[in-house]
Amino acid sequence: MLDRASICVRGGRGGDGAMSFRREKYVPRGGPDGGDGAPGGDVVLVATRRLHDLTHFRHRHHFRAADGGAGRGGNRRGADGPELLVEVPVGTEVRTREGELLGDLVHDGQRLLVARGGEGGRGNVNFKSSTRQAPRFAERGLQGEELWVTLALKLLADVGLVGLPNAGKSSLLAALTRAKPKVAAYPFTTVTPNLGVLSLDEGPVVIADIPGLIEGASEGAGLGHRFLAHIERTAAVVYVVDGADGADAWPQALRTVRAELRAFRPELLERPSLVLVTKADLLGPEEVAAAEEFLASLGWPEAGLVVSALDGRGLEVLGHRLGTIVGRSREAARPEQAAGPEVLRPGADRLEAFTLERVGEDYVVHGRQLERLFAKADLDNEDAVAYLQEVVERAGLNDALRRAGAEPGDTVIVGGAEFEFA
Repeated sequence: MLDRASICVRGGRGGDGAMSFRREKYVPRGGPDGGDGAPGGDVVLVATRRLHDLTHFRHRHHFRAADGGAGRGGNRRGADGPELLVEVPVGTEVRTREGELLGDLVHDGQRLLVARGGEGGRGNVNFKSSTRQAPRFAERGLQGEELWVTLALKLLADVGLVGLPNAGKSSLLAALTRAKPKVAAYPFTTVTPNLGVLSLDEGPVVIADIPGLIEGASEGAGLGHRFLAHIERTAAVVYVVDGADGADAWPQALRTVRAELRAFRPELLERPSLVLVTKADLLGPEEVAAAEEFLASLGWPEAGLVVSALDGRGLEVLGHRLGTIVGRSREAARPEQAAGPEVLRPGADRLEAFTLERVGEDYVVHGRQLERLFAKADLDNEDAVAYLQEVVERAGLNDALRRAGAEPGDTVIVGGAEFEFA
């Protein structure tokens, strides 16, 4: 089971605007008719229950949406670049490489926009004015967003079985459900989480067998961080204590596991929970009595159970107990799930203002709108440069540069483009 992956997503490039003029026989003053370029396609993650892990990202890491179409004469707009849909399992958390949370896909069909397509360039018909009757320039389309994102799958289970290695969690899962986890008589048999479904009259209960935790798991020991992450979404936590270890070991085993959960996420200790002493088939009457006394001494709201995956002791009671606990948790959580499943990454701010920064002898201009205009402009086209100069003047950039001490001949940088201040 692959529960983590990194992928590079890139929106499609916007189409270029067209530089075109009407040429009808009886229209002597034809004028510009270059259409706009279309935006590039977005990259959208879509949660689906058809996938159970991130294995399909093992060998494919790059996803790029299609480019937008270029504008054409006759004021015809290019075709929009289609969005690229990338399927991920329900329960996938999406972050940037820097750790910023972009979204948490917990519903089937939920969508998350991770890379926007670039804007299309405007055709020359947009630049006609009373003083510019025949604009001989158009804008270029912008590149789409590109970034690496980290996908982390956190299982969506109702119940998480946690305990030290070889405590009998996998055997319990197999006995309660139709799951077939690997079971063997040595520690760390389970190295990836397993899921099973317990069928009850009250409805199905999804149970996750979390690989064995060791001391220091909350700090990453024994892949602890990876294992503990799968407990975060569970409605209830079941602590599994190995009955064969003896009465003296049970309290310490429980303390160790709870200490790791507390260090990882303190709120996990507030989840509905119960304790199981397993392998009752290996215990004599006195040891069973000691196990029941140990469970009673805990004083937890949910009484613990002595169970056996081999002969089925206590499993029927355990199943109904889990159904009751999960049912209460679902009722409590229902109002929080009323929000619609659609999740979209917020768009970047479209800043009207700009700021100036002195870098060495140069002046660097920061401002989303101005940077976009320069990125779209064909700086080898004199008409396009003249239009930019008009925009710069109207925006007050020249006045701001003078107030900042800029003199004719100084270099000004906007969106990576350099020009000489005049």
